[in-house]
Amino acid sequence: MAQVAERGLVTVDGLVSRAAVRAFARRIMALTPHPDSDRDGLTTIQNIGAPSRQPGMAGLGTGELVAHTERSSIPRPPQLMLLVCLRPAASGGEVRLTDGRAVTEHLAALAPEALEAMALRGTAYYGDGGGHPSQVFTPGSNGRTLLRFRQDELSRFSPLVDRYLPALREAIAVHQQTARLTAGQGYLLDNTRFLHARTAFTGDRLCLRALGEPLTPAPAGIPALRS
Repeated sequence: MAQVAERGLVTVDGLVSRAAVRAFARRIMALTPHPDSDRDGLTTIQNIGAPSRQPGMAGLGTGELVAHTERSSIPRPPQLMLLVCLRPAASGGEVRLTDGRAVTEHLAALAPEALEAMALRGTAYYGDGGGHPSQVFTPGSNGRTLLRFRQDELSRFSPLVDRYLPALREAIAVHQQTARLTAGQGYLLDNTRFLHARTAFTGDRLCLRALGEPLTPAPAGIPALRS
């Protein structure tokens, strides 16, 4: 958790079964239920066919999954997300990770007005009719900033922010890092700091995801910008 607090992300390996993933997750977090999670608190991420074409279900298909944070449409998204690959895709399916710290530094240098606009309260709405009004960047504790973002059918933005979304997407793409997970590999990230995405894939890819709050407290969000 010290590494998560400092870097926002750590990698894991050797978690080759559902039982191993569940045991590891329960060592580090109090699991937060998800509408798609199973009875053990883990969510099975695999292709479910036609239902994945419904709004907000792209992660359960084979197509590209664009950069986002988890559970943006609830008042308090979980701080931690663990994702582990149990069976890699035949082709594609690489994960794409972007540190929100690099994104904010990029915008501060090249488009500071975008950074300011995206911190205005109520300039984003995530979810359906039961969603949550918020913003992309929210002041947190200890000078940190909480990141909350999605860019699918369940996101709407104020005109004050909409004009700056291309700059945000460019910053995300510039600082995105790609990795291909093999069986047992995965990552644990601060869901209020890191964005994650996935390329399209073929084959029977199978991953497990856990969401929750850290059992060992760690400061959430993006550290203050370097001077």
